[in-house]
Amino acid sequence: EDIFLRSAMEPYPELWGFCKKLLILSHGQATVERGFSINKEVESDNIQEDSVVTRRLVCEYITQHGGVTQVPLSKALLESVARARTRYRAHLETERKKREAKSQAFKRKEVEDCLQELKVKRRRIQEVCESLARDVDRLAEEAERKAGSKMADLISSSNLLRRGHKEKLTELAVLDKEIADLSEELRS
Repeated sequence: EDIFLRSAMEPYPELWGFCKKLLILSHGQATVERGFSINKEVESDNIQEDSVVTRRLVCEYITQHGGVTQVPLSKALLESVARARTRYRAHLETERKKREAKSQAFKRKEVEDCLQELKVKRRRIQEVCESLARDVDRLAEEAERKAGSKMADLISSSNLLRRGHKEKLTELAVLDKEIADLSEELRS
């Protein structure tokens, strides 16, 4: 006990009791701090959480038995060590399969997104194509009712729109092929 602090706190017994409890608390974390020290010893660069936990368990087991030379080598322990490489390879294979599945899912999502974009684009081009076809027909019908230079202008405009319509039809054919290819890719 701190004699000076105690003498200063004598008139306040409740406060002194509280201070004693407060001062005791700071010494109650030694176990936790020791655990941090062990973790620091176990820690290395790029180590995963599972590895830290496993190494910590090994350290605790060794400490519990009084050192490395005191650890009992039971039949179960020796068998576990013998199978460790197989378990490790199985773990690596599982992780590889998870990564592949994730990669496949990502690729599939990209293809689905691309397919959706192509369908939207196709729908827009289809609408433009239909609009061009209506305008071509309207101009051709109007040209039939006119004569002279007005008729020539309308036919010229109609032909210009017809070429645009043909180009859009070609674009539609290309898009249909791309959509079919992507759809097939998704099915396989």
